[in-house]
Amino acid sequence: MTNDTTATGGFDDSVEDEPGLDERLAALADEEAEQRARSLRASLSDYDLDEADITLLEAQEADPDAVIYLPALPVVAIVGRPNVGKSALVNRILGRREAVVEDVPGVTRDRVTYQAEWGGRPFSIVDTGGWEPDAKGIDAAVAAQAEVAIDLCDAVMFVVDSRVGATATDEQVVKMLRKTNKPVFLVANKVDDVRQEAEAASLWSLGLGEPYPVSALHGRGVADLLDLILSKLPAESAVAKRQVGGPRRVAILGRPNVGKSSLLNKAAGEERVVVNDLAGTTRDPVDEQVELGGKVWTFVDTAGIRRRVHMAQGADFYASLRTSTALEKAEVAVVLLDVSQPISEQDVRIIDLVLESGRALVLAFNKWDLLDDERRRYLEREIEQDLAHVAWAPRVNISATTGRHLEKLVPALEKALESWDTRIPTGKFNAFLAELTQAHPHPVRGGKQPRILFGTQAASRPPTFVLFTTGFLDPGYRRYVQRRLREIYGFEGSPIVLNMRVREKRVRT
Repeated sequence: MTNDTTATGGFDDSVEDEPGLDERLAALADEEAEQRARSLRASLSDYDLDEADITLLEAQEADPDAVIYLPALPVVAIVGRPNVGKSALVNRILGRREAVVEDVPGVTRDRVTYQAEWGGRPFSIVDTGGWEPDAKGIDAAVAAQAEVAIDLCDAVMFVVDSRVGATATDEQVVKMLRKTNKPVFLVANKVDDVRQEAEAASLWSLGLGEPYPVSALHGRGVADLLDLILSKLPAESAVAKRQVGGPRRVAILGRPNVGKSSLLNKAAGEERVVVNDLAGTTRDPVDEQVELGGKVWTFVDTAGIRRRVHMAQGADFYASLRTSTALEKAEVAVVLLDVSQPISEQDVRIIDLVLESGRALVLAFNKWDLLDDERRRYLEREIEQDLAHVAWAPRVNISATTGRHLEKLVPALEKALESWDTRIPTGKFNAFLAELTQAHPHPVRGGKQPRILFGTQAASRPPTFVLFTTGFLDPGYRRYVQRRLREIYGFEGSPIVLNMRVREKRVRT
């Protein structure tokens, strides 16, 4: 994203604001604020709104104080051995060339998620890719890949090359798929015409039921297959569904060997997980309920995220995917950073992974007892340069080995989760927007000035705001709104999502 500045015609999101906005908002009576919001809401009837807009607005009016989650889209995973056409099938479903397709096995290595839609229903599709076969261990690698795909999805598309038929590798995947109670669709790819359908019929031998003949290349049979799959998918993902109640879930993340397992052991008061100087000891996430600061938490110790997932082999690749799973099931992430080492690209990438997941965030700087004055100066400079985009995240300086300042994690976690749960009443939010736009209107674009018509908080966990506007808002202006939201309402430790819905005035006939 480019930096917008006033010199280039953009909006300078670092502009100075008039003081006293928080006092004026606090002094505004709730009833008056809500009355103003109702008036703004009524004025939206002059604009073209779609069904999704109306559903959103009605949901806010029904229970403005409710904790609302964004719906977790159902997930379909595509699994299969290398070079059977999984990525080509993904592109066919998406209707555009997104996944890399090449006529050699093993092109796709990372787990890649795409947003898809069919028949008006949105869903997520995961291109898991096949493993490059080597002389040893392919069975274990393929099984691990299939197991991860099953963990993270609501339905599985198992793709087989109908021209080659069932192979020993396919049989290994089938063994894994038979253990799941999720819908599995056997997709016979590369059936380009009726004459080749007999080849697809031979795949009944795999024991997964009827094979569905398709041609990812030409699109033959894909529409019927999607109709069938979507009829079996839940409205909301059962896997990625938010967990409510019970101890709050804390994912411990970080690159290998930063002390994640040591932190869990010290918090639990016992040697709960294996600790070794060899990086990457942890393979599977370990859930542990611990009492810290007088409260019970569910800590998840996760395998260290490698520099690049596709460079990891065997169990390390599996561990990286499992780490992503743990993050998806958590509510707040503690990203552990080793202060004895420079902040690396890996560290930043892990933090960005948390931001993308929408989870609350706490930064824990580990091995603080090893820090000398010179390294401290460098560290502060690194934080200022590399972590400026998460300056809102609580920082805790700890030693996982000795337990030093471990108790400081609790208020940081509580603050982050409180922010993550926060809802701003619609009246106060629109009063906030009115003050902002009055003090600093959006710059004129092409002779027109985009206006914010109405705003509402569509969800919490994370706080997600929707602005109905007359035009596209500059990235710099959106950052300005986010910055002022933090200054007035805090949101310490929580990402803020700001979405726009550009709507045109209805033409009177």
